[in-house]
Amino acid sequence: MSMMPVKHLRVAAIGDEELVSGLRLAGVSKYCVIKGDRDVGEDVRKALTELIAEPDIGVVVILEDYAQYVRDLLAQIRQGKAITPIVIEAPSKFGSKYPDVAGYYKSFARDFIGFDIEI
Repeated sequence: MSMMPVKHLRVAAIGDEELVSGLRLAGVSKYCVIKGDRDVGEDVRKALTELIAEPDIGVVVILEDYAQYVRDLLAQIRQGKAITPIVIEAPSKFGSKYPDVAGYYKSFARDFIGFDIEI
């Protein structure tokens, strides 16, 4: 019996220059820097739409501040039948908008994998 080949998936990022720069240092090669001098909501929506259409993207890290512009798309992704991509919201340098960050990520993991994990 032969094993199924492992699909190599990439991590992508949508964020400001600081988030993207940090993730690029960690090896992320697919990214979109959103600048505040234009229509941020439109730019975030376009970037996320393009990234989720790519079959080799397994994880999309998006700045928490930008997730508000694409809540409808995030809901569709999370309710869809596909396993990928996973969209993770990353806090800005000013901190998280979630008062209980550990609780948020614990809930996120429970919804994704179906059971609790300790953080």
